Amino acid sequence: MLTQNQIKHIRSLQQKKFRDEYKQFLAEGPKLVEELIGSKFSFDCIYAKKEWLADNAARLQAKEIQFIEINSKELERISGLIAPNVVLAVINTPEKSFPENIFGKELILVLDQIKDPGNMGTIIRTADWFGINHIFCSENTVDVFNPKVVQSSMGSISRVNVYYTGIEKLLTGIHTKVSIYGAYMNGENIHDIPVQPNGVIVIGNESSGISTELKQYIHHKVSIPYFRGPNERGAESLNASIASAIMCYEFRKKTAHVS
Repeated sequence: MLTQNQIKHIRSLQQKKFRDEYKQFLAEGPKLVEELIGSKFSFDCIYAKKEWLADNAARLQAKEIQFIEINSKELERISGLIAPNVVLAVINTPEKSFPENIFGKELILVLDQIKDPGNMGTIIRTADWFGINHIFCSENTVDVFNPKVVQSSMGSISRVNVYYTGIEKLLTGIHTKVSIYGAYMNGENIHDIPVQPNGVIVIGNESSGISTELKQYIHHKVSIPYFRGPNERGAESLNASIASAIMCYEFRKKTAHVS
């Protein structure tokens, strides 16, 4: 049975200030939790219904993960989901040091003021799919350990490293060393430009795009072509996560032959 202190603690992790204070975050649902058990993440405790614990007892024992059996009503009290599933995990936030000397050696994503948790999680999952290991975010981008980000990343959060930093300072330090590509509404058609396999892709805010102060560091303003006629009505823009996926695909397709 859950104690009031446990319930209060778990609920508090829905808020960033408490995630930062306790250095913990939440993951919910069997598919997500089971994938994260196989990762390098360290678990504080798993709260789950009897049937899930029975199915996963061997894995929990092998990794020495503490667990508490709970019932449906208790799960509803601690879950952040509209329809709680069978398991919730409290996971310790991993320590990450800021990487050096990786620019120019691999393809990297930079996110400028991404606000929507669903977009953020999907971008992380997209990066994972395309073999992108590092994402750098502006300090006002949504928290990577927001429960909705964790949920929509579908486990990719354990394989893609996400860092928060001042993006202008970052680009100032690298713009003379690597090619920087920014996603714009009115840029060069991505189908028509050559790209560097170890460049940097910058994705801007969902409504306002890339910040004005960053534009001076963008070497190539890139756009995704629009396929409606000039007099036809259509969508004004692409979702940030969709734009990221198309950009990543085009970069990988164009540079697949490069060793």
